[in-house]
Amino acid sequence: MATHCQNPGAPVVARADQDDSAFLIIGEGTEPVAQGVWILRGQGNSIVFALDVGLVIVDSGPGGKVTAGMIKALRAISDAPIHAICFSHGHLGYNSGLPQWLAHARDRGDAAPRCIAHANLQRRATRYEQTMPLQERMAEIQFRRNCGDMAGKFPVAFPTETFTDSLLLGNRDGRHVELLWAPSETDDCLAVWDAQQKLLYGGPAIIDSIPNLGTPFRTQRDTLRWADTLDRLAALRPEQVVREFGPPLVGSDEVQKVLGGTAKALRWVHGEVVRMMNAGMGEREILAAIDFPPEWFDVPWMKPTYGDPHWIARDVYRSENGWWDRNPTHLHPAPLEQVGAEIARAITDKQAVLDHASALAARGELQLALHVVDVLATLDAQGPEIEMARRLKAEWLHQRASQVRSYVAKSILHGCAAMLADGQRARFGVT
Repeated sequence: MATHCQNPGAPVVARADQDDSAFLIIGEGTEPVAQGVWILRGQGNSIVFALDVGLVIVDSGPGGKVTAGMIKALRAISDAPIHAICFSHGHLGYNSGLPQWLAHARDRGDAAPRCIAHANLQRRATRYEQTMPLQERMAEIQFRRNCGDMAGKFPVAFPTETFTDSLLLGNRDGRHVELLWAPSETDDCLAVWDAQQKLLYGGPAIIDSIPNLGTPFRTQRDTLRWADTLDRLAALRPEQVVREFGPPLVGSDEVQKVLGGTAKALRWVHGEVVRMMNAGMGEREILAAIDFPPEWFDVPWMKPTYGDPHWIARDVYRSENGWWDRNPTHLHPAPLEQVGAEIARAITDKQAVLDHASALAARGELQLALHVVDVLATLDAQGPEIEMARRLKAEWLHQRASQVRSYVAKSILHGCAAMLADGQRARFGVT
């Protein structure tokens, strides 16, 4: 198989302001949240329920030392056998550690745990197997890892049984929980409802920042379906919600405020984008015009620290539109190298482009500077001015990263800047 990195040893980014490369690993150990219920820290907040039939665990972690630490932490609070390991959703890494848990059960002489996921997860796992080099490279950029670092790091785990709408675990007359289909970040997400204690594990449907919709690297997600899921979970009237990331929500009023408010915000974005589309506006016009109400978006649980409200708008736009950007020139484009060569010939004063872009950057107009310098930096051509344009673009991408809040956006800007500096101009459209 051909490598997907031009220089596997070259760093994607090495900056003082970068977060830990294991961004989703939130810590270690356990935290009790109710009788016989513990948060189990690993890749996000996993959770453990002690039932009459044994322990039910959601997510087995990314494997290696992190999963080994999760197993050790579990055994510090309970010696009971593991009845089931449930997949919160199908994203890579959350259950790559499953073989370690199965080996742990064998070493103890216990029966193999049930491995349970929503029925849609099978299709997702198969797709990830088929596109693994792409998934690895996207993860390297998104989580600021060196090119090639993630190769082989995502073994795909498959469940041994699935459900569609709901599944009861434990004895209904005794201690039990119910798995609920909760489509949100993916179409295979689940939540866990402990009706006896009115405790809900929300999984990726409920996090401590804005819902992760419209993410630049991933396939389209369904904004209204996520809102529907939040409304359905809120209708259970939980008194405590354990989120995939962040501290639990405690108190019925707080739960209703966060879940209901998030659902309303998502419905507002959908309605506003549809209104603008119906008025004949294109994607770029919508992104420039949309004004997010602060009462729904300037609240603690909607912080754009991972996702971004504009990305939600783009996902809604994608849901109703094809790939065409409304420029008829792009319907049947000429080969990139031919276009670049002709544009390079047409621009007789390339230094003027560089000077104007540099003036914009000097005034702090970094985004405009990037658009202008792209006239040269994106050309599939050679020349001193074009090489200078790429160097300037890399420098300004690093600077632009300090102006955005989303971790994913920062990672992409830093990573693409490093790839430009390393000569990887064509990778992921970096040019």
